[in-house]
Amino acid sequence: MTKTRVLIVCGGKSAEHEVSLVSALSVARALDKECFVPLIVGIDRKGHWLLPGETQALLSAPMEHMPSLSEGRRSLIDSARGEVFLLPSSARHELVDVQSSEGPLPFDVILPLVHGTNGEDGKLQGLFELANVPYVGAGVLGSAIGMDKDVAKRLMREAGLPTVPYFTAKPERWSEAAQRAEREFGYPYFVKPANSGSSVGVHKVKALPEAEAAFMDAFQYDRKVLVEKACVGQEIECAVLGNEAPKASVVGEIRPTHEFYDYAAKYVDENGAELVIPARLSPETAEHVQHLAVRAFQALEGEGMARVDFFVTHDAPHGVFLNEVNTIPGFTPISMYPRLWEASGLAYADLLARLIELARERHQRNQQLKIDFPE
Repeated sequence: MTKTRVLIVCGGKSAEHEVSLVSALSVARALDKECFVPLIVGIDRKGHWLLPGETQALLSAPMEHMPSLSEGRRSLIDSARGEVFLLPSSARHELVDVQSSEGPLPFDVILPLVHGTNGEDGKLQGLFELANVPYVGAGVLGSAIGMDKDVAKRLMREAGLPTVPYFTAKPERWSEAAQRAEREFGYPYFVKPANSGSSVGVHKVKALPEAEAAFMDAFQYDRKVLVEKACVGQEIECAVLGNEAPKASVVGEIRPTHEFYDYAAKYVDENGAELVIPARLSPETAEHVQHLAVRAFQALEGEGMARVDFFVTHDAPHGVFLNEVNTIPGFTPISMYPRLWEASGLAYADLLARLIELARERHQRNQQLKIDFPE
């Protein structure tokens, strides 16, 4: 049987650079080596694409912004580095040839794991479409919509889905936005970049003197920020998998030990959050969350995969607010997306195989579309 060569693209010019590297190593380690050959290509912080040898150096660098990965998780990452670059002999020879002759790197499907801006926002997906190659995850439109939290919320509201009350602000009028938030939401409220992920640049504003610093930091990551009412309740996540007929996983819950589920709670502090699977919800509420997750996925033109985040609170219609849809969820050893599917009966390696199958199905379907004028 011919093995499928999976080109894993990671890193990137993004605040989530390190998260992407860990995701790539985790995926490369988990792929069934009987069926797949992982080939990792990195993008450095300046946006430069790297050859495999340079990528190996990138992946061997310390995770400076994730210092508290436990020893067990670090050993998992270290072993993954070894496995990725001790590939079967045929693949290893081709990697060497690439470095010495700068020839083409053969692959069958792309698995993009560049989280955040310049990777999750449709830019990479546009490149793959132009190259006419199959790739995992949402297309150009779905990726761009999912990344822009403002546009995503507008479409979700149009679809009749319950979203957290919010408005947007630009740098020139941050002071007016702070006053409006105080008037409409009271304290606390959240300020977050419209196009970012992993809670980078997100701040909980509890009093007017804190507003300026919160807005200024958020504007470092985007020129449009969301000003959002704070929700008191459970933070709930659901994984979605599929193309035309998406399915929802069991529902999980995040119980942060920090004031909210910020970047440090996700990746720096080993005890920053407890992940509870299944979530502590009634069967009716869990089923409602799954239903909303699939509807949101479809409303935002999702394909392949997404993690949909919710708040379960007494303030929301039917007790549930949709927060956001993540089209390239984390695949680190502690990430919710693979863990939710594992709890749903789909092992990590089988999940990756299914995602690759979905990518190929979509590519074959799109090849049947006409692109020329009728004669």
